[in-house]
Amino acid sequence: MKILIATHKPYQMPDEPGYYPIMVGSDLRDQIPAGYLKDNAGQNISKMNPFYNELTALYWAKYNLQNEDIVGLVHYRRYLGSKAGHDLDNILSESQIREDLSKVDVLLPKQRNYYIENQKNHYLNAHKNEPYFVMADVIKEKFPDYYDAFIKMGQSKRAHLFNMSIMNQNNFQAYTSFMFDVLKEVEQRIPYREYEGQEQRVFGFLSERLMDTWLYTERKTFSEYPVVTIEKTNWIDKGTQFLKRKFFKNSSKKVHF
Repeated sequence: MKILIATHKPYQMPDEPGYYPIMVGSDLRDQIPAGYLKDNAGQNISKMNPFYNELTALYWAKYNLQNEDIVGLVHYRRYLGSKAGHDLDNILSESQIREDLSKVDVLLPKQRNYYIENQKNHYLNAHKNEPYFVMADVIKEKFPDYYDAFIKMGQSKRAHLFNMSIMNQNNFQAYTSFMFDVLKEVEQRIPYREYEGQEQRVFGFLSERLMDTWLYTERKTFSEYPVVTIEKTNWIDKGTQFLKRKFFKNSSKKVHF
């Protein structure tokens, strides 16, 4: 079992067995801390990290961790846990992961509920609109079996976000094949290298809408867990930014922080 902890900098890491820090965008870093995995070994897209964000770790895992029974991805400051909070002692243990995956297909963070807007509008209010519509076209044209679930995802106020999940090898390969095939086609159709600021991370943002699309199309079972956040969230700032994106379309946009 390998649960990758995607990070772009040295950081406090858990001692729990099964968790391995991986430096995303290793090809672009001057130094890699001792003991950290690198996403530029073997088949990889490490150089695409500015555009794919933590997905470069998932891509590396897809082709370089094929002998693992269980594969997952969390973030250096976000983990799946037994209860919400800021304590690394509360992240899922190796034994709990194995036990829970004997009952369901995928372990996921609790769905984020946006209450006053659906997932489609949330994306469009926060990001450039073209990539979302291009991805919808790609799914409709190239992956029609997934299109109904994609539309339903967009209409829902809830979604599994953060690109965090834990699953067995077969499900991991199926999910990542779908996700990267979709994103690769979108990559051919948008001028992503011209994007600036946070919009550069376009494929990381788009992929958050693909987990539920895959999950519900393939009728996978799942369990949800609270998110252990190592850094405390400024909910006043987060709420203010959310309302600005929704009601003041021309204001500066701040998404993940």
